[in-house]
Amino acid sequence: MNAVEIEEAISALAAAPFDGDEFPYAFLEAFGNKATTIKRLRAGSSNKSDLGGVLQTSNIHIKTCAAGEVTETLAALRASGATTRAKAKFVLASDGAQFQAEDLLSGEVVVCDYPDFPDHFGFFLPLAGISTVKQIRESAFDIRATSRLNRLYVELLKDNPDWGTAERRPEMNHFMARLIFCFFAEDTDILHPNYGFTSTVERMSARDSSNTHEVIGEIFRAMNTKTEDKTKANLPRWVDGFPYVNGGLFSGSTEVPRFSKIARSYLLHIGNLDWKQINPDIFGSMIQAVADDDERGALGMHYTSVPNILKVLNPLFLDDLREKLEDAGDNTRKLRNLRNRMARIRVFDPACGSGNFLVIAYKEMRAIEAEINKRRGDADRRTEIPLTNFRGIELRDFPAEIARLALIIAEYQCDVLYRGQKEALAEFLPLDAQNWITCGNALRLDWLSICPPTGTGVKHHADDLFYSPIKQAQIDFENEGGETYLCGNPPFLGSTYQDKEQKSDLAHVFKGSINSFAAFDYVSAWFFKAGVYLRLTPARAAFVSTNSVCQGYSVSALWPHVLGADLEIGFAHHSFKWKNSASNNAAVICIIVGIRKKSPEPRQLFDGEHAQLASNINAYLVAAPNVFVEGTRHRMFGLPVMDYGNKPVEGGNLILSPEEARTLSADPRVRKFIRPFRGSQEVTKGLLRYCLWIEDSNLDDALQIPEIKARINRVREVRLNSTDKYVAEKLAPRSHRFKQVFTSKSHAFLIPRHTSENRPYLPADLVGKDTICSDAAMALYDAPAWAFSIFSSKLHLAWVSAVCGKIKTDFRYSNTLGWNTFPVPNLTEKNKKDLSLCAENILLAREAHFPATIADLYDPDGMPDNLRAAHDRNDETLERIYIGRRFRNDTERLEKLFELYTKMNKKGAV
Repeated sequence: MNAVEIEEAISALAAAPFDGDEFPYAFLEAFGNKATTIKRLRAGSSNKSDLGGVLQTSNIHIKTCAAGEVTETLAALRASGATTRAKAKFVLASDGAQFQAEDLLSGEVVVCDYPDFPDHFGFFLPLAGISTVKQIRESAFDIRATSRLNRLYVELLKDNPDWGTAERRPEMNHFMARLIFCFFAEDTDILHPNYGFTSTVERMSARDSSNTHEVIGEIFRAMNTKTEDKTKANLPRWVDGFPYVNGGLFSGSTEVPRFSKIARSYLLHIGNLDWKQINPDIFGSMIQAVADDDERGALGMHYTSVPNILKVLNPLFLDDLREKLEDAGDNTRKLRNLRNRMARIRVFDPACGSGNFLVIAYKEMRAIEAEINKRRGDADRRTEIPLTNFRGIELRDFPAEIARLALIIAEYQCDVLYRGQKEALAEFLPLDAQNWITCGNALRLDWLSICPPTGTGVKHHADDLFYSPIKQAQIDFENEGGETYLCGNPPFLGSTYQDKEQKSDLAHVFKGSINSFAAFDYVSAWFFKAGVYLRLTPARAAFVSTNSVCQGYSVSALWPHVLGADLEIGFAHHSFKWKNSASNNAAVICIIVGIRKKSPEPRQLFDGEHAQLASNINAYLVAAPNVFVEGTRHRMFGLPVMDYGNKPVEGGNLILSPEEARTLSADPRVRKFIRPFRGSQEVTKGLLRYCLWIEDSNLDDALQIPEIKARINRVREVRLNSTDKYVAEKLAPRSHRFKQVFTSKSHAFLIPRHTSENRPYLPADLVGKDTICSDAAMALYDAPAWAFSIFSSKLHLAWVSAVCGKIKTDFRYSNTLGWNTFPVPNLTEKNKKDLSLCAENILLAREAHFPATIADLYDPDGMPDNLRAAHDRNDETLERIYIGRRFRNDTERLEKLFELYTKMNKKGAV
């Protein structure tokens, strides 16, 4: 269950009559416990309570009690020996009137009236396996509001199916944006207390909901009528107190979808929430999912955490502003200059979604401005940071509307916080009609027209905030001579996941500049366009991205065009998991890359929270010179040939499980055709698999065996039916053989093409000449032992980690990128002899632990001491060949490797 589903379940529980016997089980069920789990607890088989309550091991101890005994019951639960033995995280007591709970790890407590405990549902989310980062713990309101809005949205579409069509969906989304504004406005006194939106709908609309749509429509019409025009607008008297809002929010049609009794009830429940608690940082992304059929099932998972956003914004420009504030102290001139500078800063997110990055940037800048005003004695001063300097592009209309609304709410909340409610209200309405969020395709639009270098000659042509065609998105900025910062989290989308239109977008962006872009991730286009933008205006950019854009092929194909000779990477974050609040969160492995014009300023390379200063950061996100390693079939440094394994292309008919191999081997004639078949899984996990390996010279003998002949015939049928012309025409006639045919004369070293990042060394194994290497591995056929030594070193691991691609954070090995380009000094015969001895020692150390697998032996927490020592000797022997001593760390290793690569391949240096 996700956070929204949990909130819905516990809200239903709190609204139902209290049943002391059933409450503990219903509470656990609301947090996703399965029926079988509840059944075992009821039966007592898994209930460890010593107080007559319900105790779930490693989770919670719950007890209901008589009226007035909640505090004493909670104390007893806390002191219970069973609570300690079961390692419970929480204790909870309730009598149906009061509700108390404690987090035993942090000491935090919840004390409230029983009907109000759903307000604290975020406190208990660890019970559902959801990490309660501070943000979600503090966003209970946003989740509750989203849940209820979602139910209203679905109910309205049920009764108004035409509003769900492609033609009318924008109207439906716009209607939801109007509702959100009304709910927020009535709880923050933007609307007069006597003219609350919810109370007016409840009072003026019939209980059977027959005229609810008409009542709401009249309220909307009043909020789109200027004060001086209200008399002649023929409005009913009961809307006289609703103010003129404008800003396009209520302009255009005031048609409202029809409400059922259920929909009316949902509306009133939503309005009775405390909308002062809305957090635009989170709410925008969550409400965005309400209007998206594909995303609604994952409601509550769709926000980007503030700490992750600040990983982009802080080093991009906020840290600099804070440093300048610190330097200014109480110097009024410096403080004034900093305030003036901030008033001209533009923040531009060309993939803004529902505005998270823009909202956070705005709020952080307002906090700095407020401190400036406080130090200057101008605490009540009106902000000089205009919302129109926070620009965005969003493909879909509803997120674009929510982004504007989120910024409006953020501005109001900041005004209340820093200037007071009275001043905030006095200046809030009417809304500004300027449209600073553009709805359109960021890869098709000219970013300079949307966020131009200066305001000169660019004017806004629309008359409303929300309905506006793309071409009118240009505004005269109040920032002549100011700075611009591009930021955001563009859509990643690897090449295999891009639809036809997205592939066309990439062609539009790269046409005439880069020919080989078909394998690029979609996010690559944002970096390329940012590079173009930065060359034309004073600006800096930083985007979140999948780590693949700084690995493998993409580096040499993309980054020379992004950086050119005049741009550089100013800061970067190494791979980290970009998480949200969901318990079934499939974390994306991301990086952050900040680019700027070349500058003497320090460059920062972040690894977690630690920042390393670097003289240069290259496109592999390594503190090293700008080198672009290109895959090559030529062995640049004289290493032995590394080939692919054998690709079957036979529909599984030549591959045998151990059981199939045993069955076939009952016929002695078959045995000479069966070979061990090993790939990544077989190398690392010791799995067994076999194949039929039939040489051309033995084909006649093989065809005499009915089972083998049948398998060969099935292979031929598979290949003849292939849509690949080469397979059908070239491979079908030789259906007894694999597509590739590579074997060794004496031995081979097998190297998995994909391997876990957690292992301290790349895995490889030594096999005999009878073993066939599958295409899931690479192979060094008949290679000298010293090649195994090089492959098995930390030095080679550092290179592969930097220049080869990855799947998430796991290594994806490539002979053309990882092996053929690996820089090795000229090796003397003594060097080769020493390295060969090291290789033998590693293999002997492994042998001593037979039958442990490579996965067992190279578990970072369980690597045997003798094997670790053998690798350590190997690393020292190899590294002394490079610099006469051990390298201090991977940074130093890569600096040396890139230096050697640059000398060998001058065209790789910039």
